[in-house]
Amino acid sequence: MPPPNSLFGRSRGPARPLYEIIQRSGERPEDFHYKSFLATATRPEVTDLSVHYPQRWHVEEFFKFNQALGWQRAGTLNLNIRYGHMTLALVAQAAIHQFRQRLGAPFATWDATHLAQDVFCGLAGDVRVQDDTIVVTCHNAPNGQRLREHYEHLPVKLNAQKIDPKIPWLYNFKLDFRFK
Repeated sequence: MPPPNSLFGRSRGPARPLYEIIQRSGERPEDFHYKSFLATATRPEVTDLSVHYPQRWHVEEFFKFNQALGWQRAGTLNLNIRYGHMTLALVAQAAIHQFRQRLGAPFATWDATHLAQDVFCGLAGDVRVQDDTIVVTCHNAPNGQRLREHYEHLPVKLNAQKIDPKIPWLYNFKLDFRFK
């Protein structure tokens, strides 16, 4: 006998009707194969597939493009740790997205794994503290000139946009980059 409130036993809420949607693939009867999906509401399948799926596709692309940032695994079931992990993955994704756009083609279309292997693994450099600024010097950066335009003298550029360049979680140090 299954334990109460399990997937196989009694549910916690009121019973809901379930609907099965069956997708047939293949053009000839001998090639037909079927996939079925369970849904909690009846909706027009053709509209869902033709109108709503393209909107969902951007979500699918996001996870495919950024799997290597940690979306492919869950190290724990602790929600606080999972939320922290997802938050850091989203911060990394946002930073990498801007980095890709600033590098331009062909880097803008690379997924996280490709970018890590062919850009970040090839970087060499050092980190130094000068007064109230952490200076990261990068050697062998692809499109160094384009990166220089965006990241060198970063505190000055942020001040010009009326953005405080101090980073609270870096003990209020500023961050600047050099490309050699």
